[in-house]
Amino acid sequence: MTSSPTIARTPDNLSKAALRKTLLAARMTLTEDARRSWDQAIGATVIAWWQTRQAPLLGVYWPLRGEPDLHPAYAELAALGAHLALPVVQKKDAALLFASWQPGEPMVQDAMGVAVPAQLRLVPCPPALLVPCLGFNPERLRLGYGGGFYDRTLAEAPRPATLGIAYCCMEATFAGELHDIALDAIVTERGLL
Repeated sequence: MTSSPTIARTPDNLSKAALRKTLLAARMTLTEDARRSWDQAIGATVIAWWQTRQAPLLGVYWPLRGEPDLHPAYAELAALGAHLALPVVQKKDAALLFASWQPGEPMVQDAMGVAVPAQLRLVPCPPALLVPCLGFNPERLRLGYGGGFYDRTLAEAPRPATLGIAYCCMEATFAGELHDIALDAIVTERGLL
């Protein structure tokens, strides 16, 4: 199965809030079979990407709102020796913190409803991050949910290597803002972009 067509946007026809709503609705219509197949393809690319870097700590994410679910890839990465960390929101207008995490360990929901390890073992910001994208543009700018957590995290030094994670059909046309930082690469079910 192939991806849906690109959902186009110009600065004049949709606000970012409306684009977020459109992209989220489109992502939620994807079939389970498509998601499973695409997640597997994305996961294989993520593993290959990590193997070329061997980052001592890799920031991953817990999937929300239909984001690609890479749990099988996380388990394989851990088996290959990758140390994983999940993002943790501590304050609304701050950069993300990260907690060491192993697949299968007990999880709880934080105040925002996001799964975090039951025992938070905070670690420094990982040198490499998987960054979930609600949408992305050809310039590798990410559209998230509007909280700015990843923007603030990437603005801090040293900046980690970044791999955006999205389905191909989430590519859209939107203008960047001054605070936006391009991701190093984006992976979809079609491979690295």
